Amino acid sequence: MPTEEIRVRGTVQGVGFRPTVYRLAKACGLRGDVCNDGEGVLIRVSGSEEALTEFVARLQTECPPLAKINKLTRTPYEDELKFDNFVISTSVSNAIKTEITPDAATCPQCQKEIFDPFSRFYRYPFTNCTHCGPRLSIIRAIPYDRTNTSMSAFAICPECAKGYHDVENRRFHAQPVACHACGPSAWLERADGKSVTASMFSMLDDVDAVCTLLQKGEIVAIKGLGGIHLACDATQETVVQKLRQRKKRYHKPFALMARDIEIIEQYCTVNAKEKELLASSAAPIVLLQATGKKVALSIASGQNTLGFMLPYTPLHHLILRRMNRPIVLTSGNLADEPQCIDNDEAREKLGTIADYFLLHNREIINRVDDSVVRVLGDKVQTIRRARGYAPASISLPLGFHKVPQILAMGSELKNTFCLLREGKAILSQHLGDLENAAAFNAYQENLNLYLNLFEHQLEVIAIDKHPEYLSSKLGKELADTNKIKIYPIQHHHAHIAACMAENRISLDSPPILGIALDGLGYGDDSTLWGGEFLLADYRKFKRLATFKPVAMIGGEQAIYQPWRNTYAQLVAANLWNDCEQKYTDLEIVKFLKSKPLQLLNQLIDKKINSPPASSVGRLFDAVAAAIGIYRDECSYEGQAAIALEAIVDVSSLNNDKETLIYPFSFGFLDSIYCIDPRPMWQALLHDLQQQIPQTVIAAKFHQGLANVIVKMVQHLSQENLINQVALTGGVFQNCILLEQVSKRLQTLGIKVLTHSLIPTNDGGLSLGQAVIAAAQLIHES
Repeated sequence: MPTEEIRVRGTVQGVGFRPTVYRLAKACGLRGDVCNDGEGVLIRVSGSEEALTEFVARLQTECPPLAKINKLTRTPYEDELKFDNFVISTSVSNAIKTEITPDAATCPQCQKEIFDPFSRFYRYPFTNCTHCGPRLSIIRAIPYDRTNTSMSAFAICPECAKGYHDVENRRFHAQPVACHACGPSAWLERADGKSVTASMFSMLDDVDAVCTLLQKGEIVAIKGLGGIHLACDATQETVVQKLRQRKKRYHKPFALMARDIEIIEQYCTVNAKEKELLASSAAPIVLLQATGKKVALSIASGQNTLGFMLPYTPLHHLILRRMNRPIVLTSGNLADEPQCIDNDEAREKLGTIADYFLLHNREIINRVDDSVVRVLGDKVQTIRRARGYAPASISLPLGFHKVPQILAMGSELKNTFCLLREGKAILSQHLGDLENAAAFNAYQENLNLYLNLFEHQLEVIAIDKHPEYLSSKLGKELADTNKIKIYPIQHHHAHIAACMAENRISLDSPPILGIALDGLGYGDDSTLWGGEFLLADYRKFKRLATFKPVAMIGGEQAIYQPWRNTYAQLVAANLWNDCEQKYTDLEIVKFLKSKPLQLLNQLIDKKINSPPASSVGRLFDAVAAAIGIYRDECSYEGQAAIALEAIVDVSSLNNDKETLIYPFSFGFLDSIYCIDPRPMWQALLHDLQQQIPQTVIAAKFHQGLANVIVKMVQHLSQENLINQVALTGGVFQNCILLEQVSKRLQTLGIKVLTHSLIPTNDGGLSLGQAVIAAAQLIHES
């Protein structure tokens, strides 16, 4: 009788895969065993040819909800199988090649149990099974067994053990399985240290009491799955403002959570794809069009979208059971610091922000922020890839399957790092902005954890070319210490390569045209780039065109004071004299004349802390400030640009009338094409004088920018025989610009590549760095 060894690789541990194997093997009349090991799942099985064929086919079609089979191989097994039946064997530790499952939102069955008074999981805030619950957030090592997680601190009770060992049970080998009798517990405490008694609230328990506190206008720190959040009633402006002041997060939008879709629909328009995302096992924050009822004004000032998520743990479901309106659920941290994950750390850092704490005693091993996505057309756009998605691997295109183990260090802002091996890319969860010391320390901790979890042997390191990025400096240190090769990768080339890899463009494909628009990146000529047209493959690139470089007056200050960009643009366009003579009554001109212009001119002329940058991100800021949007100051990068997008008069879009499209011109800069915004500024100043509404000016700018990008593509495609264009970089988070450029290019018969699985911003940069390093290494060998 044939005997086979079946190796299954992919996301196959901690997801109920072995019970499925067991059930199917029994149904097919097979004997043998199945176990977890470092490579995934190993099955040794004996039976008739027909039974084996049926078994393998059903294994792929009846895969558990959270499982993902990347590869299944069958080989003859020569040794004798000493099994009379089919059994589940003990896990084996060997070389790590399997994957870690992302944390998964509470499944419908567990939801039902926590609200069922007759279930032993009734109101238990840590209920889970093989279809849901913590994974990455609690794991210390592979294989994913209880002993390798923070659940090792809790001895399993007889009742839970019964389900854990019952192959027909949904909790069979669910490593975090627990109940009131044996598992973690949650409790409520006051920030001022005074005792909390149930009689204060007359509620069912401490978790239920949180709902009452939120309704009364209190701020509560809630320890969840991958970190601690700060929560308050999203409809009470006073408490939302109080949270902003205490947290020192003055303008960035707050994320919201609501009990169910029905409540979200009272505040936003939700289409079918958005509903699917909200209710998925990843349960991300979904950016939705705000309509209907209003939340507190300062939730998302200057924006027309709200970021909503549904409860994704039993704890959240229980808190919101009686809550008929949304709550704020934002990271438990001071502005720009990493989210707190430890109880004592939370008491220390959040004690002046929160009024109460809902804590628990299950340790969070890995900090995991909430993911953020939006739907554009029929495609999902990932803005922040974290809980629910990371660290699921990304399959690489043809040609990348035999590369050494590469580590890519990522960027400075919105950082992720990437491990590359055996045709897979493992992208870390979002780690934040490394310019913050606490975030950089957390980055190093996560990097060490991933290297250990996946037993990743450093053979090659890829870094951003910017000499001052902390991630690049750390990469150089690691390369020196381990005496391995390092590849400095140009920022915008990495953006384009990430988009190519996500869209499965093969290693040996001909070059494509990549358009990378962002805040800034370090260019090959040691200047700052941010509006680039590159002819690129994975190995190399050629810069074909750019936007006219304009001084960033004051360096980083230009990011947070948009008026600096407006003045620099007007000076670069030789229009400031016109402003003083023809447009003296304009608000922006009066505002700028109140600034120390003589000093600013000296900074520009002498290039003192005012580097020229071809940044489209700063062009957006300049236009926003010119028409009165966050003119004086922003509290985070891109705030003015986001607000500019939000006010666009959409009725003016998709109209080819020249009067509704601002003009740009072409020129040359150091032998490459250059887009000059001078005509746009002339038209915009005229519109301001004519008191054209902000909404129309914003629409004309978006239309004009999309129009000139497409014209440049037409020109370059004829010269370089291009039929594919990649749109990437943080500026393409702007849905209007992305949609306008994509539609126009597709009308011309050009294939457009955009991001979906990974962010178009710097959160996807490490993937691009990794594949470029791999391609260059393959070429060298």
